[in-house]
Amino acid sequence: MKRNFEKYLNKWKNKSNRKPLIIRGARQVGKTYTVERFAIQNYEVFIKINFEEKPELKEFFQTNDIIQIKQNLEIYFGQKIVPNKTLLFLDEIQVCPEAITTLRYFYEKSPEFHIIAAGSLLDHTLNNLRYSMPVGRVEFGYMYPLDFYEFLDAIGKSSLVEFLINYNLNEKIAPAIHNKLLELVRLYYLVGGMPETVKVFTNENSFVDVENVHESIIKTLEYDFGKYGTRKDRDNLVKTLRYIPKSIGKKFRYRNVADNERTENIKRAINLLRMSRIVHFVYSTTSSKVPLESGAKGKIFKPVFMDIGLVNHILKLRLLNVKNLITDNEGDLAEQFIGQQLLTMFPEYIDAQLYYWQREKRNAESEIDFVTEYDNEIIPVEVKAGKSGSLKSLHIYIAEKHFERAVRFNIDFSSIGEIKHTVNIGNSTKTAKYRLLSLPLYLVKEYGRLIREN
Repeated sequence: MKRNFEKYLNKWKNKSNRKPLIIRGARQVGKTYTVERFAIQNYEVFIKINFEEKPELKEFFQTNDIIQIKQNLEIYFGQKIVPNKTLLFLDEIQVCPEAITTLRYFYEKSPEFHIIAAGSLLDHTLNNLRYSMPVGRVEFGYMYPLDFYEFLDAIGKSSLVEFLINYNLNEKIAPAIHNKLLELVRLYYLVGGMPETVKVFTNENSFVDVENVHESIIKTLEYDFGKYGTRKDRDNLVKTLRYIPKSIGKKFRYRNVADNERTENIKRAINLLRMSRIVHFVYSTTSSKVPLESGAKGKIFKPVFMDIGLVNHILKLRLLNVKNLITDNEGDLAEQFIGQQLLTMFPEYIDAQLYYWQREKRNAESEIDFVTEYDNEIIPVEVKAGKSGSLKSLHIYIAEKHFERAVRFNIDFSSIGEIKHTVNIGNSTKTAKYRLLSLPLYLVKEYGRLIREN
């Protein structure tokens, strides 16, 4: 199963100023598999240490003497660590925080060594690291579940990926191809992008097997919660995990998670889930100019779950016929789908952050699903599950902020046009005038390119 992250690993390998690489991502998104595949294809020698499986090897990293660490590893594994020909992979490194500190000394004293580290609960360890954090001596890469293109490639639809990558707005997409791609989007809704789930579906073509894998992943995540604190902490984490899929596309309200539970306990739970990369926050922002972060409201956010297939599973939506829309949840799933794809469109070395816009005035509530940055320009993004839908919030937002372009995702064919609409805002009347790029959901990863070309 090919992952786009391998391209980033190749660039890392060939950099003249290469530093030890720490890969961050949720459990089971494919970090270990991807590194192993990359190592086999690019190195003569591959040494892997899984600190969960071999905790006795933590002893090697109680020193900052790189020569001694190297000698101990060579003796233990019976292989020479040859500069530029050996990849040392420190997996589940959160179990051995001392090894994280050691990365600094590998970079300073032996930069010719190629070292990759990864861990499923790594953000917790980095946040609470008691040892010296190797700031500036390591680099980071961020992994997510398979995006829609990787999913298409995995199920044997790579020709469709090529079609989408090369598509331009002057082309008319044949209705049969359009409907096929929408069907595959809905299939992605159900299967999702967790590598094991995609593999099982590809091999067995069974939704029952997919459900079994989803259930196993959720139970594994919940089992991990026992490592986060008390039994009470674990219970709150489970409740929050199960609630998040119900709140996709909505402002997160702590009081809705569990009756009679204190807000600070739920706040702790969802922040732990965020650090585990099980959930991503879409922060409300008031910015009229880049960067969007300058106007972000840290206490106001919507959640995007790690994977849309797991969302479906937790909600118990059994989409056994992928041609059917999920009428009660299709809007939320469309927003989850777009948000999940947007996260994967950031460069691998950036910890992706999403934003939206919300106004909560009485009798005048408005919301833009996502607000993105492209080429130093703010681009509002609306997501519709069907072919049509009101753009009232978009008109208000454009009229207030005076932006020139916007994007809408839905299930209709592509189009682009000039929009001019008068809106009433409070006691005043304003005009929204902008260029609207309307794209089917399956073209989400091309929206930046299509904006640039049009």
